[in-house]
Amino acid sequence: MDNSICQAYEDKIQSLEEEIKLLTEKYEDNQQESTFFSDEEILMSKKSFQREFWRESQGCESLSDLKAQLESLETDLSFLMKFTGIQFTSHSKKTVEKTRNRAVQKHRLSGNCHSLSFHLEFQLLEMQNKENVSVVVNDLSITMESGEESDVSKFVSSIEEHGNLLAFFRSLSSYAEWCEHRRCTFLHFKAKYPDVVTLPEGLLGDYIILRNSKHSGFELLVVWKIHIDEEGRTTPLLDLLTKVPEQVLEWKNPAIENAPAGFRSMLLLFGIEAAIENLIKVVSLEK
Repeated sequence: MDNSICQAYEDKIQSLEEEIKLLTEKYEDNQQESTFFSDEEILMSKKSFQREFWRESQGCESLSDLKAQLESLETDLSFLMKFTGIQFTSHSKKTVEKTRNRAVQKHRLSGNCHSLSFHLEFQLLEMQNKENVSVVVNDLSITMESGEESDVSKFVSSIEEHGNLLAFFRSLSSYAEWCEHRRCTFLHFKAKYPDVVTLPEGLLGDYIILRNSKHSGFELLVVWKIHIDEEGRTTPLLDLLTKVPEQVLEWKNPAIENAPAGFRSMLLLFGIEAAIENLIKVVSLEK
């Protein structure tokens, strides 16, 4: 037999021997690793894999099914955004720790709720046992932009302490909705009565001034605060302040002295918009 042919066979045999050796070592390593897990754990992993494989095989059979599912999810998301006013603008997550039964992820989430912006940072701890999976929120940090700083800061501190994200978003939606309602109301009256209504702090302020240019020195301040307590309950608080010339104060006019109480009564009887409009009409009178 030709020496070159013999050499080729010898090289092939040597290559096969090396491959067999590597496979044998890998098999022994796998056998050694498997001793770290009990038969029960191996069986659970096998069943988990089978369930996952079954779900994937029973999932979306076609591209049209995927498209229909995506459209349905987009419709649901659009409805929730309109219903709550909450819109997420950015989100990132980073896995900090991951073991067989425990995972820790750090999340950063930003968005808007009507005219209010917010930013959240928190850690999500997920622990799994034989029966179920538990999820805990840790190290929650919330930043919000709002005019009612004292109320909001107390509410945020309470939420951060308890790590209750659901309570935060539920209360945020209610609070921001009242802020948006106030903004729209101020905008409406400014557009309807531009010569009477003044917005010193703009549409996002918490008060408006009503004045008649023909009655110099006489002003009404409609103050509209939005209170949120530590439990997340939101309450609109409105009041009326008067500013009159000193000579008018000397008259001790009952109508002026009782104006704040009368305004609060109108709020109870007619509601916010009607009460403010009645005030504007009174201020607009020439006499």
